[in-house]
Amino acid sequence: MKRREFITLLGGSAAAWPLAVPAQQAGKIYRIGVLSLAPREVPQFAALFDELRRLGFIEGHNLLINADGFALHQAQLADKAAELAKAGVDAIYTNGGAVSIRAGQQATATIPIIGLADDMVAEGLVRSLAYPGGHTTGISILAPELDGKRQELLMELLPHARRMAVLADTRITTPQQLQKLESAVRAHGVELSIHRVERPEEIVPAINAAHASGAAAVNVLAASLFSSNRQIIIK
Repeated sequence: MKRREFITLLGGSAAAWPLAVPAQQAGKIYRIGVLSLAPREVPQFAALFDELRRLGFIEGHNLLINADGFALHQAQLADKAAELAKAGVDAIYTNGGAVSIRAGQQATATIPIIGLADDMVAEGLVRSLAYPGGHTTGISILAPELDGKRQELLMELLPHARRMAVLADTRITTPQQLQKLESAVRAHGVELSIHRVERPEEIVPAINAAHASGAAAVNVLAASLFSSNRQIIIK
């Protein structure tokens, strides 16, 4: 299998797309470099590696994945990306939005990068969705729009609430996005308190602060930090 076909497979597996897979190259060991703010235990990684295994890419046999690329802090991304580029991995798989993708792009101009971001085009990561160009591809989830939709749902569910709160991973959500959300909520006569979180241990104190502020509901904005710690948030 050529590297282009492997990249297509990796991106497709991440989105759980059914693909016709050519035979692997005999004796070839494929190397995926990971740049992730989330730990390996999150569900999306389990689904990705299960699908790769189903298609014949077995970790420890014909697939190598750098174990130290998970649960990184943002300050570690650049150094880890440089290590992966020097190692010459077949592809770099990122998790953590634009900041992880950019770390990979700054480290290499040739190794394919697969990532997931709020808006790949708007954030300047690719030329277009149909023709990304360069060596970066992935999925745009349009998270800011979804964050706004969830806020609208909360206000519909609690029409008399005048105080609500937001949990935001400030490594992912920009000040502009927060300002836009706050302005939209204020237009409906609702006061929005914003609680900034960057580490798992900050989640519970932030929720307690939201409760203390009198918030009737919490909008948990899109971020891998929150999805990987959703049981803590639910509890």
